[in-house]
Amino acid sequence: MHPLDKFIFCPACGSKAFRINNEKSKKCADCGFTYYANPSSATAAFIINEQQELLVAIRGKEPAKGTYDLPGGFVDMNETSEEGMIREIREETGITVNQVDYLFSIPNRYAYSGMIIHTLDMFYRVHVNNNDVSPAAADDAAELFWLPLQKVDPKDFGLHSISQGVSRFLSTEKM
Repeated sequence: MHPLDKFIFCPACGSKAFRINNEKSKKCADCGFTYYANPSSATAAFIINEQQELLVAIRGKEPAKGTYDLPGGFVDMNETSEEGMIREIREETGITVNQVDYLFSIPNRYAYSGMIIHTLDMFYRVHVNNNDVSPAAADDAAELFWLPLQKVDPKDFGLHSISQGVSRFLSTEKM
């Protein structure tokens, strides 16, 4: 399925001659307008406390509702990925961030509103004030809890890229 299959009419002129141009774009045969479906930016946080426990969220919404997740989400327009990471953590956990360190990225496909949204998930090691690590679940997180790193199983994380990211993080983390 093409990422723009749900888009039938040209957004510039309204023509039905809005056709697949290549794997990431559609072009209007009438006015020449081309629309590209570039990946959306998303973030995920590895927050580790002094007891070597990972902050884990239970997803409150689809996709993968009820499975493990990391705090994070989509980056808004006009914000950096670091700003998006800090905002998402505040929204989902109430925790104040001291520092974010970029680790790696993984491409993902995210099912939303009957579409597949291609994302680029950016993973960060996030440092918080250890005196202020009483998270309160909100926004997309139904629940939050601390899980000892040695008990973290990537298969418990419902989103494919998050599971991959957890596996990659654990392979480099000293436990």
